[in-house]
Amino acid sequence: MRVVTGKAKGRKLKSVPGGGTRPITDRAKSALFSIIGDRIVGARFLDLFAGTGQVGIEALSRGAAEAVFVEQGQAALRTIRENLALTGLAGSARVIRADVFAFLRREPEPFDYIYIAPPQYQGLWAATLQVLDATPDWLAPDGCAIAQIHPREYQDLLLGHLALTDQRRYGSVMLCFYARQ
Repeated sequence: MRVVTGKAKGRKLKSVPGGGTRPITDRAKSALFSIIGDRIVGARFLDLFAGTGQVGIEALSRGAAEAVFVEQGQAALRTIRENLALTGLAGSARVIRADVFAFLRREPEPFDYIYIAPPQYQGLWAATLQVLDATPDWLAPDGCAIAQIHPREYQDLLLGHLALTDQRRYGSVMLCFYARQ
């Protein structure tokens, strides 16, 4: 697991001890940021269920103005902070210890990108998108929410403010892109 490109290119990142996280593959992460392209420069990035923090760190490395990492696991929080220190990107980051759903009950602040990568097979990705749909001000008007799931988890969601705009599969990783309608 490493930073693919940008300011921290090539830096190896630490993994969370134990088997509680499922880091995105470098292939899927590269594809994700190819899709986002230069729109990441100056963007605000929210990394929910942040795990190792590698997706938000990649966003910062590629020029995001800020990344907010929301995670409740103590080992994962420690790993995120260590990875931010290893990459020298901590100055543009906020690490918040919170349950994602408790965090999303706060007053919304708009993000250009919201990345959702919860534990698999628990329906948490769908539940998170439903909360974001109910409070769409978390997403900037031209923003994008991206769910990382296993393809077997996918289901159509009945959403009122968000719509599925794209879907990509990279082996056992599916990325689902949602935008405001």
